[in-house]
Amino acid sequence: MSSLPRRAKVQVQTAVSKEEYSYFSELSSASEEDDKEDTVWEPQKKVPKARKQPAPKESKPKRVPGGKKNTALTSGGSECMAVKEELNRSIAIADVDLQETKLDTAQTLKTAKTKRKNPAQRTKKLKVHEETITVNNLVDGAEIPSTSTMGEGVCKKEESEDDFTFGQSPLKRMKTETCPQGQPVKFPGSANTIKEEVEMNWDIVQVLSERTNIELWVCANIIRLFNDDNTIPFIVRYRKELINNLDADSLREVRQTLEELRMVAKKVHSTIQKIKKEGKMSECLLKALLNCRSFEELEHVSAPYKSGSKGTKAQRAKQLGLEAAAKTLLENPGQLNLLSYIRSDVKGLSALQDIETGVQHILADMIAKDKDTLDFIRKLCQNRYICIQSSLAKVSSKKVNEKDVDKFQLYQNFSCNIRNIQHHQILAINRGENLKILTVKVNISDGIKNEFCRWCIQNRWRPHGFARPELMKILHNSLDDSFKRLIYPLLCREFRAKLTSDAEKESVMMFGRNLRQLLLTSPVPGRTLMGVDPGYKHGCKLAIISPTSQILHTDVVYLHCGQGFREAEKIKRLLLNFNCSTVVIGNGTACRETEAYFADLIMKNYFAPLDVVYCIVSEAGTSIYSVSPEANKEMPGLDPNVRSAVSIARRVQDPLAELVKIEPKHIGVGMYQHDVSQTLLKATLDSVVEECVSFVGVDINICSEVLLRHIAGLNANRAKNIIEWREKNGPFINREQLKKVKGLGPKSFQQCAGFIRINQDYIRTFCSSQQTESSSQIQAVAVTSSAGAEVTNEKQGKKKSKTTVDAILKPNPLDQTCIHPESYDIAMRFLLFIGGTLGEIGKPEMQQKINSFLDKEGIEKAAERLKTTVHTLQVVIDGLSQPESFDFRTDFDKPDFKRSIVCLEDLQVGTILTGKVENATLFGIFVDIGVGQSGLIPIRNVTEAKLSKTKKRRSLGLGPGERVEVRVLNINIPRSRITLDLIRVL
Repeated sequence: MSSLPRRAKVQVQTAVSKEEYSYFSELSSASEEDDKEDTVWEPQKKVPKARKQPAPKESKPKRVPGGKKNTALTSGGSECMAVKEELNRSIAIADVDLQETKLDTAQTLKTAKTKRKNPAQRTKKLKVHEETITVNNLVDGAEIPSTSTMGEGVCKKEESEDDFTFGQSPLKRMKTETCPQGQPVKFPGSANTIKEEVEMNWDIVQVLSERTNIELWVCANIIRLFNDDNTIPFIVRYRKELINNLDADSLREVRQTLEELRMVAKKVHSTIQKIKKEGKMSECLLKALLNCRSFEELEHVSAPYKSGSKGTKAQRAKQLGLEAAAKTLLENPGQLNLLSYIRSDVKGLSALQDIETGVQHILADMIAKDKDTLDFIRKLCQNRYICIQSSLAKVSSKKVNEKDVDKFQLYQNFSCNIRNIQHHQILAINRGENLKILTVKVNISDGIKNEFCRWCIQNRWRPHGFARPELMKILHNSLDDSFKRLIYPLLCREFRAKLTSDAEKESVMMFGRNLRQLLLTSPVPGRTLMGVDPGYKHGCKLAIISPTSQILHTDVVYLHCGQGFREAEKIKRLLLNFNCSTVVIGNGTACRETEAYFADLIMKNYFAPLDVVYCIVSEAGTSIYSVSPEANKEMPGLDPNVRSAVSIARRVQDPLAELVKIEPKHIGVGMYQHDVSQTLLKATLDSVVEECVSFVGVDINICSEVLLRHIAGLNANRAKNIIEWREKNGPFINREQLKKVKGLGPKSFQQCAGFIRINQDYIRTFCSSQQTESSSQIQAVAVTSSAGAEVTNEKQGKKKSKTTVDAILKPNPLDQTCIHPESYDIAMRFLLFIGGTLGEIGKPEMQQKINSFLDKEGIEKAAERLKTTVHTLQVVIDGLSQPESFDFRTDFDKPDFKRSIVCLEDLQVGTILTGKVENATLFGIFVDIGVGQSGLIPIRNVTEAKLSKTKKRRSLGLGPGERVEVRVLNINIPRSRITLDLIRVL
């Protein structure tokens, strides 16, 4: 290695246990500090003073003629790191014991002050080493294995143009990650304990793990990742090893549960402060409040202390001074004399019966607020039969439309075990109750009550001594009163709230799955399309768009007003003039008649020589979009109805790019979406859109602002700034230029960089003037540098700065892949291993080289050699082997193009048809079989054996757009209902 020229490389050799996992959130949270000016090195103020020791001779850096210097720090009991030459790297990382490192840091910094022969380079190296030690100290004694030859901690402020050279080392660009390549790092002892802003008597990681059935260490990692503002697409693609390969839906579920727990904790503490201010806080109440894990529990505990309340029966009894009598009954019943509490002039104490009632209310309140008692009754209910019942409300027929009452016919005399009831049944019952059509109650049997009272008398609430019969009667009455008036309503609220919450979450998740399936519908590129927005009186609006989504022509035809034959000539002329053979019809008003019109002309071969086909597409949301400011900005001057036709055509050409313009809840692929939490629905659907757009990726030089704002890490302002930068400075040459955009900080760049593509053919065309550079220079930048030139010091002089600016403008072929910039170094070293070049990315030769290399070594050994994880290496391999125009949406189903039509009356039981899934619900799948009315496959007919084995499925279900083969089971023409059986997925 000594023969390699000029610059030295560092090979960090650190033994890492395979069970170690990454713990990098502390460093990520320090990103704000890294943004500060670090041009001039200053010693850390908080470095502990150490006894002055003579500096070892080995620590003196050796000079390399004509190149940068490497500083190798050593300590008494540690070995020096191996320093090797590699391409364009020159940063040393010490592999020393942590405690000895702290001492050596102070000593080295003192020694450095006396040596000023070459201040610029020495300042640079000391700063590098100081920040390296800071990185090590941030993980509380954990060893951080280095995954590549990179400068850990050399971070520049993003305003400087000299900072972001082409292909610099990953951590130099990414300030926020301790372990940029995903290499697991050893956790400290308290890895699964996370300190929250609001302290409770329960551990949030433990509760989160119990509620989501996910391992503790995974929950701890997820909380850290979310605390560090990482997005779900970034975590799912680039941090797989930290989340144990969870998918995006699971992460969303964990995040929702985490937010709920934090909201409960905040509500608890605000309640505590409120009660303290009123002077009603006691140690027992404080403990009960801090034990609350749900809003229902908190409501139950805090209800008596709400301001403005006239007080509960127990509170009024306590104000009369009967609390001592209640405690005496339990602790020393032999000494209790209720007659001594009689006060004839005081209301509530004038008779013995009043005093017994007051004591009973106090005891009932104590029983209902006792944690052990509530835990027992909850556990008892888990093992017993508890049913939820619904019936027709007595006053419903007077105030509600009869048609609405008929919709709830199934639930007018309904009863089901709460453990077996389906989510859609809960939502239907809730809707009926809200409309005053149904009455709902939870039925807890008397057997549960009797067993509960027996346990209380014999165990928890047994008096400490002999109690007279009249006192035991008070205790029995207290238990009955407590169960009937306090505990039973609490249990009912808890059961209903839990069932509703679960049903809402499942409904929202189902909406999210359907939306994802719809957004990822395979695009139909390269076709000229005619979009048709059907209508009767106002005609059918036509729009012809080019293969690049440009509007070529718009028109209006009146097909259903007796002018159909005359308009056919106009349609044929338009199709021939623009060589358009695909018609896209919206499924709104007059869709059926318009479909029949086109099907008749196609069957008569009217459009010859064109072989015309048509498809039906959902137009949900087009009317809202057509009058939106976005549509007005995109298609100024066009009639809103014509804009709808354009949108309908574009939904087939590129569904994702068009559907992101519409608010997700208006797309219409959900179930009971108006009955669920709108906040939860919006957050989930926005997250699904972000996931889809990010995973598909966008070409930053041609994509729209609307599409760009849905990329992970970006928002409306950042997307607008990117578009403005592109219009002002021309196209982006490489991903590093993103750092020049206003408002795009290190964290935003980290989250979005992997999902942004830069088409190399487009850049080569744009930068044709730069292609005159010598081939040796291009090869030096593209192959021998680890993704580009690196400058580790801002003050390099004019000559250095000029070189850096030139390097920034170099295209990087890795920018067209899904490989994150933090993994460019690994990608370059992997290319060296397999003997590949950047010019072979996406070509068959690259795939052959990768396959032969992996056949010999295996991906595990290759990852070990590269000092990274298998997941990270797999992303690198995928990025290098996928073609330049790769789009994973091609694996999904395309629209169902047709030439003929079938009527509902033509159907017969037993007929086998093919259709396209329109919507998926919790009770069944709606399928468009081309008869104008969707058929329903009951969920019981969707079994795992009938689903496609070749497709990876997130759940046992079908999504919008999938093609299926079905058999007709039942036809109800008066109610327009078709029941289907699933045969197979096509």
